[in-house]
Order: sequence, then structure tokens, then C-alpha cells
Amino acid sequence: MSENTGDPGYVAEQTGVVVHTAVSTEPLEAHLVDAKDATATDAMGAVVTFEGTVRNHDGGAGVTALTYSHHPTAPDVLARIAADTVAEYPDVRLWAEHRTGELAIGDLAFLVVVAAAHRGPAFEAVAAVADAVKSQVPIWKEQELTDGSTDWVGL
Repeated sequence: MSENTGDPGYVAEQTGVVVHTAVSTEPLEAHLVDAKDATATDAMGAVVTFEGTVRNHDGGAGVTALTYSHHPTAPDVLARIAADTVAEYPDVRLWAEHRTGELAIGDLAFLVVVAAAHRGPAFEAVAAVADAVKSQVPIWKEQELTDGSTDWVGL
């Protein structure tokens, strides 16, 4: 039994794990079920998912589409963030992937799945990894605006 939670010892054996990280041009919608299946186990009582989707506005301007590009170090930075998050929240299992390339409104751009025996660490870890990825991973988006102009975000 774990001293802090009363969970059986096998729970700790299944947590503290980065299941997957990647930066990919493939649509993430097809990865959602597999990500949950790979991250959740029978010992996990909470599976928290963050699905970052492309919205139709930003900073007061209308957006029609966008293109994500990234620095070659982006996959390594994402992997480091995931590892740091799991080190801070050792009671979780974490899966994260960011999409690049051309995306339409409503497309899934960023997917994070975190599983834990209890909801608290799962919610906290999802928020932490999403915030860190947004501020640290060298991924930039070029937005096509409804007025015909473009805008770069993250440069």
C-alpha cells in the first residue's frame, strides 16, 4: 500500500510514466481513442483529456484557417516538458502530441491525456503540461484572418 493515498503498491508501479510524446502532421482525432487506451489502466480512476482545437477567432480577429510550423527541437522540448510534468506529478501517466501543418477550424491541434488513480493529480498535470507547452515549445502558427490578412503567433 502507498503511504500517502492508501492505494495498492501496483498503482505506483503504473504511474510516473510518459506514455507518448510527438509533434506530428497527422490528424490527432484518430489518435484520441488509442491515446486513452494506452494511458489508462484498470488502476486509474481518472482520465483527463485536453483537446486543443482550432477556433475561429483570435485577439478580436476572425480566423479562417491556420498553419502550424515548428523548430526541429520542438519534439525534444515537448518530451522534456512531459518528463518534467510527470516528475512533478508522479502519480500520473501522460500522453501528449501537437499537430503541425495546415489545420481548419475545429481541427484538433494539441492533445493531452493524463490518467491517475485520483482526479486531483490528473487535472493538475493536464493544466501544467498545457501551460508549459504553450509557453515553451517552439511551435508557431500563421493564421489566415477573415479580412484576408495573415497573423503570426508565437514568434
